[in-house]
Amino acid sequence: MPTRARLDEFIAAVVSGDHDGAIERYYTEDASMQENAAPPRVGREVLVAHERAALARVKSVISTCVSSIGEGDRVAIHWVFEFEYHSGKTGRFDEVALQEWRGDRIFRERFFYDPAKPKAES
Repeated sequence: MPTRARLDEFIAAVVSGDHDGAIERYYTEDASMQENAAPPRVGREVLVAHERAALARVKSVISTCVSSIGEGDRVAIHWVFEFEYHSGKTGRFDEVALQEWRGDRIFRERFFYDPAKPKAES
């Protein structure tokens, strides 16, 4: 179960823009991430590589934690991500992440968002 301080550290890492570093430091080696109903990606190395590839597709991203709540090993975070694409266009992405923690690390995470709004411009 994460302490509030540990959860706040994780959120601060993401808000600072260190998305891939947050995965490296706050996820278990066997962690999984799942986008809506898609099959989960499994393994911290896979998750970090996927995040780095996603970040490479955008010029910049501003991450905002709208709210977060934790109860025991379960955490919910409402995120808003604002992207600037390499083309100069911008976009906004609103999602809720449901997490299960094992001790002080995330081992399962599922994202819920409107699939009609892509994360990154093609």
